[in-house]
Amino acid sequence: MKNTSLVFVLLALPVFAATPAENSIRKAEAEITKNPEHYAGYNDLAMALARRARETSDVEFYAKAEESLQKSFRLSPDNFGGLKTRTWLLLGRHEFAKAREVAVKLNKQNPDDVTVYGYLADANAELGNYEEAVEAAQWMLNLRPGNIAGLTRAAYLRELHGDTGGAIDLMQEAYDSSPFPETEDRAWLLTQIAHLHLVAGQLPEAERFAQGALGLFPDYHYALGTLGQVRMTQKRYREAADLFAKRVATAPHAENLFTLAEALEHDGRHAEAAPIFADFERKALLEAATTDNANHELVAYYTDYLKQPEKALRIAEQELARRHDAYTLDAHAWSLAAVGDYPKAEAEMQKALAFGLKDPKVREHARVIAELAAKNGE
Repeated sequence: MKNTSLVFVLLALPVFAATPAENSIRKAEAEITKNPEHYAGYNDLAMALARRARETSDVEFYAKAEESLQKSFRLSPDNFGGLKTRTWLLLGRHEFAKAREVAVKLNKQNPDDVTVYGYLADANAELGNYEEAVEAAQWMLNLRPGNIAGLTRAAYLRELHGDTGGAIDLMQEAYDSSPFPETEDRAWLLTQIAHLHLVAGQLPEAERFAQGALGLFPDYHYALGTLGQVRMTQKRYREAADLFAKRVATAPHAENLFTLAEALEHDGRHAEAAPIFADFERKALLEAATTDNANHELVAYYTDYLKQPEKALRIAEQELARRHDAYTLDAHAWSLAAVGDYPKAEAEMQKALAFGLKDPKVREHARVIAELAAKNGE
C-alpha cells in the first residue's frame, strides 16, 4: 500500500456557506428560470437534489428530485439524461433491481457512457452480482482511466474481495483527484478511507481520516457514524453514543437508532437504550418489506438482544429474496445459527466469505458459527 500523506482542511465551514449541492440546486433553478422549456435543467435540478439527499440524509430530497424529473419527461419523454438521473435516484432509494434494469437498457443505447457503467457496478454489487460489478467498474476505467467514479467503485469491489490495502490506495487516488470546492464529495471519500482503515484494524488512521472528514464537512452524518464505530472498537462507548446521538439528530433512520441503542447498551445505560431499541424495532418493521430498510440490523436485534431467532430468520429470508450480497448472506447465516441449523449456517457463511470479505463482524460471525457447528458435531 502506498505511503501517501494527506493534508486536511480542519477549519469548519462558515455557517452561512452554501454546500456544493445547494450551489448546484441554485444553478439549476436559475437555468430553469431562464429556459423553462428546456428539459436538461430539470435533470440537473433532480441530480442536485439527489446530492443534497446524500449531504443531509433527508430522503425528502429524493421525492423532490423525482418531481423535477417528471417535468423533464413531460418536455422530452424518456430522455437519456433523465433516465440516467432516475437510475441514480433508484440506487439512492435502494431499489437495486430496478436500477439495474434501467441501467442495462441505457448501456445498450450508449455503450460508451461511463456513468451508466457506474450505475451497473453499484446495482450489481448491492445485488451480489460481483462478477458483473467488477466488469462494469473495469469498463469505467478502460473508457476513462483514473476517473473518480471508477476509482471509488473499484475500491469498494476490492474491499468486498478482501484487498483492503488496494481499496485504500484507490480511494486515496480518488480523493487526490477531487476538485477542491467539492467539500461533500471529499468528505465522503475521507469517510470511506476511514472505514477501510477501521476494517483493517488501523484505528489511529481510521480516527484521523474520520476527523478530517468532519473538518471538511462539519457534523457530516457518514463521518459521525464511522468515528462512532471507531470509538466502539476502542470500547469508548460513551463517546460513541454521543456521536451516534448527534447523527440521529440529523438522520433519524432506523439503522442509526440501532447503533445508538447498541452504544448505550454497551455503556451500561440499559434504561436509556431500551426505548431507543423499541423505537428502532417499530420503524424497522414498518419498512421491512420496502427496499430501503434496516433488515440487517433487525436480524442482529432479534438474534443478539431479544433472542428471538425465528423472527430473525424470517426477516433474513425476506431480504435474501431480493439480494444476495455478502452482508445479506452473513445475516442469513447468523439467523440460521441462531435457530440451531448449523450445517446450513456454515454453508451460507461460506458463500458470504467466498468473495474474500474481511469485515471484522462478518469474520466473527464465521468464527462463532464454525465453533458451534464443531461443538454440536456437525
